Amino acid sequence: MANLQPVRIKSIAELHRLALLEKPQHPLISIIDLAGQKTPDNIVAAIFDFYVVVMKKGCDNLFYGQQKFDFDEGIMAFLSPGQILRGEDGGIPRNVEGWMLLIHPDFLWNTSLTKKIKQYEYFGYATNEALFLSDKEETLINNIVGNIKNEYHSNIDKFSQDVIIAQLELMFTYAQRFYERQFITRKITNSQILSRLENVLSDYFDNEDLLSKGLPTVQFVADNLHLSTKYLGSLLKQLTGQTTQQHIHEKLIEKAKEKLSTTELSVSEIAYELGFEHSQSFSKLFKAKTDISPLEFRKSFN
Repeated sequence: MANLQPVRIKSIAELHRLALLEKPQHPLISIIDLAGQKTPDNIVAAIFDFYVVVMKKGCDNLFYGQQKFDFDEGIMAFLSPGQILRGEDGGIPRNVEGWMLLIHPDFLWNTSLTKKIKQYEYFGYATNEALFLSDKEETLINNIVGNIKNEYHSNIDKFSQDVIIAQLELMFTYAQRFYERQFITRKITNSQILSRLENVLSDYFDNEDLLSKGLPTVQFVADNLHLSTKYLGSLLKQLTGQTTQQHIHEKLIEKAKEKLSTTELSVSEIAYELGFEHSQSFSKLFKAKTDISPLEFRKSFN
């Protein structure tokens, strides 16, 4: 019977054992060829205590948020320690083409990637927010992975870690470029996300629950769009130049202006209706966004 709870895998060597592979050539970094690999049937999900980069092909039955994958080229996913990996049917990917790069945090210690890896926000994306690659991009990434594999399969010397770290940085930089390209080129899907964002915020601010729930959070918006907070933030930043929080504030100011110009409610009453506990906080935000106070805005209509 399948274990529905995620299995925690603490080391690269442990993953090799579970996948019935030989011991890794290096305890802190490894590349596994996914072709022909089969994980135990009782494991449907796993949590890794190390970084994982997956390249795979054949994704007709995977979903990108609520959107089905719309082509079958190479796809990359990036997992930071503690994230859950699930396969197409609830289990770990089986019998697929591609590879899995495993990097233990200790391998990055005292290198340029120790802190820099946290700057690559795609390590915080959900696994279904994958990076789609063209044939040319896929070849480029595969060549880098080949260089890494050749390096750690060779005799380890004092230059080995530096060479591998340089290749990893190159891969991560290309991934950043390719993600930004993806945000731009997937216009239909992204415009749908922007429309849904507008609807989510409009519905929230028009709902009486606003009084009890307070202002919408970034997590609330992301959950309703079926995206991770980091992916949504990166997408919006690329498309609109604004963060998710700034979009929330824009909708808030829009509703505030509507109430200030069409009702006789006091500033304190409007602040309360918009989810603020203290009217001073509302007035401060309003002035920061519009350069005038709520009362000054109201007077401009009289």
